[in-house]
Amino acid sequence: MNNLIFFLGKALSFVSTRLNLGNGSTWPGHIALKLNKKFVQEVLKKNKLKTVFVVGTNGKTTTSKLIETILEKNNIKIMINSSGANLLSGVASSLIINSDFLGNLKKEVAIFEVDENALSVLSEKIEPDYLIALNLFRDQLDRYGEIDSIAKKWKKTIGKYKNTTLILNADDPQIAFLGLKLKLKTYYFGLSEKSLQTKLIQHGADSILCPNCMTKLNFESYYFSHLGIWDCPNCQLKRPKPDMTSFSYYPLSGTYAIYNTLASVVFSKALGLENAQIEKALKEFKPAFGRQEEIIYKNRKVKIFLSKNPISFNESLDTVNKLNGKNLLFALNDQIPDGLDVSWIWDIDFERLLEKDMNISVCGDRKEDLSLRLKYTDCFNHVFTDLELGITKILGNLDDSETLYILANYSAMLEIRKILTGKKIL
Repeated sequence: MNNLIFFLGKALSFVSTRLNLGNGSTWPGHIALKLNKKFVQEVLKKNKLKTVFVVGTNGKTTTSKLIETILEKNNIKIMINSSGANLLSGVASSLIINSDFLGNLKKEVAIFEVDENALSVLSEKIEPDYLIALNLFRDQLDRYGEIDSIAKKWKKTIGKYKNTTLILNADDPQIAFLGLKLKLKTYYFGLSEKSLQTKLIQHGADSILCPNCMTKLNFESYYFSHLGIWDCPNCQLKRPKPDMTSFSYYPLSGTYAIYNTLASVVFSKALGLENAQIEKALKEFKPAFGRQEEIIYKNRKVKIFLSKNPISFNESLDTVNKLNGKNLLFALNDQIPDGLDVSWIWDIDFERLLEKDMNISVCGDRKEDLSLRLKYTDCFNHVFTDLELGITKILGNLDDSETLYILANYSAMLEIRKILTGKKIL
């Protein structure tokens, strides 16, 4: 049966790619699991390779890409469920795409980006050799619910692991708590740079209660949202001491990107790589699609930031400010991959992060909602109904030296990339 699955899956992926319908990163997996529910377990059992799960609300794709770059540049053969195909079907598809027709995977490490709700399902099929947990923020509340419910599911799932090595963000209380009271080998990463710290909590911060006793946490300082140096005044739970707080080189801008880099470095060192090997590889890193990705379109530079919830939008804007960006396009959809509830835009710190001299435009299925939100900032914005014409008009008003910064949620980002590159991702 599996031989038939590999033949059908590869054929579907080939046709999808050739017809520019996507890269076949989901449908082969859907078919495989329909024909054989144990497909993933059987393929991984046949091929002895280390498995890595990367989970979190923000940064999964970038962290996976960082690890991919580090390992490949050091001649370690890897596979990855690319393009954000992070459900069980995406994992199954990646196994098909990376194998030969007999199901042989000539790889040493499999990196699986895992959707927040898919961790429990996937863990029933595979116990990973490594689990990297980045953060938990509110995202798609109509689909996921509040982050406490996700954290409880993760805690229960990870509690069943027997041999997994955990790599956890010490600065996020919910993530740090996952590794406590377990006998698993655990590494923590976090920040220590004082110039990045603030004493003021951001509007919309999520995990401000102790994950152990639900008492309000004390924060000595914050890096952003609820990520910071914390402790509980009631049960004495506190931020674990990080095993790594800095690295010699960061390939991407932004505080959030530092966390992604540290996570990838901690994992790479756990595999036995040295700092010099890791730094050399990171200097050749190229961003994943839509994650600070630069594209030249109509002889102008465009930089795309996936911004899909209040925290990622805030951090994208903060990074754009540090890059002195003045020309911004915000794109907001409410399609299935985005979540149908867009009320989260009222938790974005536009008042703090936008400047009066910025040229701001909005588009997408919920452009009117976004435009209304921006009216409360006293920042003028242009509303574009046609996305392609809107981008063309904005770029036509830019000088050669200027950059258009696009902040878009998931489906809007995919639409924009198709316009800019002429190619679909999924």
